[in-house]
Amino acid sequence: MKVGRVTENAEKRSILRQIKTRRDEVIVGAGLGEDCAIFSFENEGCVPACQEQNGRSVVLSCVQEGVFPVAYLLQRCANILASRGGKPIAAAMSILLPPEAQEAVLQSIMAEAEETCGRLGMEIARAQGTVTGAVNEPFVTVTAYGAAAVVTEQNKSAAIRTEHDPAGAAYHTVKAARPGQDIVLSKWIGLEGTAILAKRWGGSLRERYPAWLPETAAGFDRYLSTVPEAAVAVQSNACVLHNVSEGGIMAALWELAEGADVGLTIDLKKLPVRQETVEICNHCNISPYELFSGGCLLMTGADGPGLVRAMEAADIPAVIVGKVTDSRDRLILNEDEVRYLDRPHADSIYQTINQEAPAAAGDKEV
Repeated sequence: MKVGRVTENAEKRSILRQIKTRRDEVIVGAGLGEDCAIFSFENEGCVPACQEQNGRSVVLSCVQEGVFPVAYLLQRCANILASRGGKPIAAAMSILLPPEAQEAVLQSIMAEAEETCGRLGMEIARAQGTVTGAVNEPFVTVTAYGAAAVVTEQNKSAAIRTEHDPAGAAYHTVKAARPGQDIVLSKWIGLEGTAILAKRWGGSLRERYPAWLPETAAGFDRYLSTVPEAAVAVQSNACVLHNVSEGGIMAALWELAEGADVGLTIDLKKLPVRQETVEICNHCNISPYELFSGGCLLMTGADGPGLVRAMEAADIPAVIVGKVTDSRDRLILNEDEVRYLDRPHADSIYQTINQEAPAAAGDKEV
C-alpha cells in the first residue's frame, strides 16, 4: 500500500463495511467525508459536572495523528470540531518514541502541545508516552473532544437535527449539501503543505528563489486555524463546513460530493492559491491541488455572496468557486477544458517528504 491515507475503495471495503451501528448515542459515525464523530448522551443521573438534569449532552470527537509537529495535529483537531459546529474543549495524546529518543524530545513535544492548547482554549486531559521499536521517529496521536452548540434562531436552518437529539444541538455534516448551493472557500489552498515544505527544503529553495519567498511560506502556519471562519459560517447559515486537510482541495471536494451524494461544478481558476505555494510546488514537482490544505475551510450555502461578505467583514478572504448540482457528475472547469474530478490520491507531500532533496520541475505550469 502507498504511504498516506488508504484509498477510498480500501476504506470502503476494509473499514466502513465492517463497522456496525449498535448504539443510539452515536448520531454521526464513521463515513466518507465525516471527520468528526458525534454522540448524544442523557444527562439524567450525572454527577454535578452536568449543568442540566434530564437534558442531553452532545459531544464531538475527532482523531489526528502523524509525525508532523504536534501543533499542526492539535490545530487540525480544533478545525475539524469547529467545522462541525462544535467548541474545542480537551485533547488526549499518545506519544510513541523510538528507543534512541532522549527525554528532551518528549519534553519538547509536550511544551509545544501545552502552548498550542493554551492558544486554542483547550485542555490536555490525558497524555501518555511510550518507547517502542515500532517507530523510527516520534509519532503522536491526538484525540480531541468538543461540545455542540445549542440550536438558536440564527443557526436553526443550517443545523442537522435527528431523532436522537430532539432537544436540539447544532452540528454540521457533509450530508447537508443540496443542489443549488454555492461552494465557498476561505483563505487559500495548500497552506499547511507549503509551510511544511518551506521549512524542510528552505536551503534548496533559497538557491532558486529570493530568501523572502521560503521565509514567507514557512510562516503560513499562522493561517492554519479555521475556527474564526467556522464561527462566521455558522452565524451566516452555511450548511456544510468541511475542513480541507490531507489530499488537498481535490480530496475535500470529492469527500463532499461522495458524502452528500451530489454533483459539483468547480471553476479551477477560482480556487485561491498563494504564489508562494505555486512556486514551491513547481520546485518540488507536485500539485498544489492535492497538497495538505489546513487553514482552508470548504463551505456550502444558499447565499454564497452573503457568506463571502460576512467573511470579508471579519477580515477573512473567501471566494465562491462553484456550485452543488443535482447530478452525480463532479466537473472541474478550466476555461474551455472540462474534466471529471478524480478519486482522491495520496497527498502530494508524500512524494517529497522522505527525499533527500526535491526534484525541481522547471517551469511546469500549475
